[in-house]
Amino acid sequence: MSPIDRRDFLVHGASAAAAFALTSELVAAASLPQTKVPIDVALIGCGRQGRAILGELAKIEGVKVVAVVDVLDSRLKSGQRRVQGAEGYATTAEMLDKAKSVAAVFVATPSHTHKDVALECLAAGKHVYVESPLATTIDDAKALVQAARKSGKVCVTGMYGRSNPIYGLARSFFRSGALRDTVTMRAQYHKKNTWRTPGANAEEEAALNWPLDPKVSLGLVGEYGTQQFDVFHWFLGAYPTAVRGFGSIQLHKDGRTVHDTVLCELQFPGERRLIYDASLANSFDSQHELICGTMGSIKLAWTAGWMFKEADSPTQGWEVYANRQQFHDEQGITLIADATKLAAQGKLKEGVGLPNPPLYYPLADFLKSVTENTPVACSVDEGLRAAAVAILANQAITTGQTVAIDEALLKSE
Repeated sequence: MSPIDRRDFLVHGASAAAAFALTSELVAAASLPQTKVPIDVALIGCGRQGRAILGELAKIEGVKVVAVVDVLDSRLKSGQRRVQGAEGYATTAEMLDKAKSVAAVFVATPSHTHKDVALECLAAGKHVYVESPLATTIDDAKALVQAARKSGKVCVTGMYGRSNPIYGLARSFFRSGALRDTVTMRAQYHKKNTWRTPGANAEEEAALNWPLDPKVSLGLVGEYGTQQFDVFHWFLGAYPTAVRGFGSIQLHKDGRTVHDTVLCELQFPGERRLIYDASLANSFDSQHELICGTMGSIKLAWTAGWMFKEADSPTQGWEVYANRQQFHDEQGITLIADATKLAAQGKLKEGVGLPNPPLYYPLADFLKSVTENTPVACSVDEGLRAAAVAILANQAITTGQTVAIDEALLKSE
């Protein structure tokens, strides 16, 4: 979304009171209840994320999952149980050879295998959705971007923020200048979790626990930070120039070497900084992003969002209809679409939040791009940039050194 004129935005905002916390009707209109053209698809990778993808695809009429792929038999069977009639395959090559009707694939394999799987599918003429991070090395990410460009197929990175209706509306406020000058930025991912998965034998356990293998894992900044870094890239239209970080094992002292708690500082142009922390040792305040400006702040939490206005911020007109939520000593404004009508009906507080998990929206956007030729929500070029920032952040965390982010590393050429 390009920056919009502040005056036009406020005129429209006063009449429609565009929202962070959306009415269910508005979100439904922004989503994709069905594909215009029926399409056969395949899922590659039937782990937790893959099974979540299957659950969301089941909501979209016209999409038929005809094949699932996983190298582990237990997970393959688990995937098949979730999709009636889907054929199961142990390898991507076997699926591509036998499931000829497949037009698009969803890649949810371990992060370090994304590149090889996606290249194989692009070479076979399939449209490809790749879970984040796009790859775990910058060379792999660049190779994938170049292959996608040459293929002529739709190839996207699954970045949830860019497809999230709440985040899109929040970004329109931010880009209109509602916060004025950006002062500070913060984000976190907190979820108390061992990050371990038991296996039937040592080989299977090693395969399942690849996130704890420092030879292939980008740790918390790769698996979760990538998504959140991209939110700031998208809002600011800018990328960090340097990163420093720290990591430690605070809870899970079970022999692992991949940190369970990390913190990093990303430097952006204009002396702006993003402080990011993630932990598997604590769940307080979950996952969110916060942008503070001289006239207000925006807090985003994936299924909801709020604006906090400074006392000297000018009144814009729609505030009289705004739903408010108390946060300690602060009052957050939950902006609701068609607020005048809802207030008259006594329904101002209804419909706050997303009716579907954040994962649903990038899947729906990808399918819309494939079947209707609409612009992609997140290109693999942006996926490369987010992955590169996470790769360098992980390098800073593991080495304890400040790492410069050369602009050339963010380009595929």
